[in-house]
Amino acid sequence: MHALSLRAGPDALEVLRERGLRAADVDLMPAASGGPKWLALAGLDRFLFRDFFAAPRARPLHLVGSSIGSWRMACLAQRDPLAALDRGHHAYIHDQRYSPKPGTAEVSAVLARVLDTLLGKTGVEEILAHPWARLHIITSQGRGLARTGARTMLGSALTAAAALNAVSRRSLALQFRRVIFSNAGNASPLLGLRDLPTAFVTLTAANLRDALRASGSIPMVIDGVSIASAPGGLHWDGGVTDYHLDIDFGPGDGIVLYPHFYSHVVPGWFDKSLAWRRAGVTNFRRALLLAPSDAFVATLPNGRIPDRRDFFAMSESVRIATWETIRVASTALGDELGELLVSGRIAERVKSWV
Repeated sequence: MHALSLRAGPDALEVLRERGLRAADVDLMPAASGGPKWLALAGLDRFLFRDFFAAPRARPLHLVGSSIGSWRMACLAQRDPLAALDRGHHAYIHDQRYSPKPGTAEVSAVLARVLDTLLGKTGVEEILAHPWARLHIITSQGRGLARTGARTMLGSALTAAAALNAVSRRSLALQFRRVIFSNAGNASPLLGLRDLPTAFVTLTAANLRDALRASGSIPMVIDGVSIASAPGGLHWDGGVTDYHLDIDFGPGDGIVLYPHFYSHVVPGWFDKSLAWRRAGVTNFRRALLLAPSDAFVATLPNGRIPDRRDFFAMSESVRIATWETIRVASTALGDELGELLVSGRIAERVKSWV
């Protein structure tokens, strides 16, 4: 059984066939929204930042995340990424304990503590001072009815956004605007984004924690966040605009290395139920997507990767045990990638995106 599914765009495929996968050839890593799904990538993340990216780099590595993806990338941009991942995984699995019917304030407070654990005492400073990792955090700024946290207005905004999005993704701009918080400055590869209205904000010690909180703030579940020095109104989950990051990753010639929990990419949060709204190769010509294979997923508890349904379908003790089992099992993904790199056979395993 192969644990990994590998899929590459034509430009990445050419590089892989010529010289395999090298850390020096990678210049960007995206990380998707998905809540508990990140636990299925734990072993892959550990391999990448323990082994693959262990050597000093001559050029930046841009880490781009929305929602839980931004939290993953915030782990990997700290001085000791493995320790940050361990803290984040443990807190996410064990410290999310809720009353039977928690409101948004309770969920927000619990997740704020999880984030504090993930960052530790010096994580913010370490991220901003990292010698080569450049963090990009995506939020969705509320506009129109989504500008405030009033539940009735927010519900109406979500209903309108979902209906209009089915016609055109660009209609999202009526209720939500993409905002990218970054410490890459003018070197950010995302400055050319034109698919949706996009604002850029410099990542600082004053806004980094709040940007991460906002990026994971699911509307109607978690409170929106007002962020210093950012466009006004509340900021919501980055997955609203960029669920799996079907975006232009810029004009670079390096590989976009995309560890993902699915072998397909869904552009926005409202596209999940739209079977025709799946990413083509356009934005992924230089991407290598690494995902758990169907065969691997079938071996996991309940035959699937974890998701938010587990909070309702499982008792607390069963959920915790299930998530820990999946986190440990994901080690197979990193092990298999390591074997492919050592053997030099990665190009043989990769399937073309088109």
